[in-house]
Amino acid sequence: MDGTLLDLGYDKHFWEEHLPRRFAESRGIEIEEAHRLMQPIFESTAGTLDWYCVNYWSLALSLDIASQKRATRHQVDWLPEARRFLSRLRATRRRVALVTNAHPEILAIKDAQLGIRRLFDAVYSSHDLGEPKESAAFWPLLAAHEKFDAARTLFADDSPAVLRAARDHGIRWLYAVKRPVRGAPVRANTEFAGVESVLELAEGLV
Repeated sequence: MDGTLLDLGYDKHFWEEHLPRRFAESRGIEIEEAHRLMQPIFESTAGTLDWYCVNYWSLALSLDIASQKRATRHQVDWLPEARRFLSRLRATRRRVALVTNAHPEILAIKDAQLGIRRLFDAVYSSHDLGEPKESAAFWPLLAAHEKFDAARTLFADDSPAVLRAARDHGIRWLYAVKRPVRGAPVRANTEFAGVESVLELAEGLV
């Protein structure tokens, strides 16, 4: 979802700028000290479900993360052409599922802002399955709920680690989104076929 369909710039700003400011204010410390205190937590949770868990971060920072997300939800936006891609994809009558690491509470906030769920046949959060998408254990759990044929499934993501896990599960058609932040430079990628916009994946669909 984030960085594939939605502009990852919102989340980068939230976690790298907005939240450290709020953390500094809550502790009465300088922003540099806030970054120094938060960095080890980021490093210790990277690649785990806690990395995406608002409950974990609320406890770790003594801040209501969901409340901060609601206060900034007006900044959430689609990546260019993402809605057009979903519209064209649904017109083909293919089954379309959203598979995200976003916490259900954050997914609900973004859905309320943009109307995401109505564009999909199914929506799965890794928190409901108990493993992040980067984990090999995630994909069999997803397959137990969503009966997809890995050889005929297309999956797009902006994370190489997630794409590797999907590849290891046997998903054939994998694409890396090379511009997850609107207006940012294109990411270099040699491991997976890449697209600047998911709309490119709709070419030739019938």
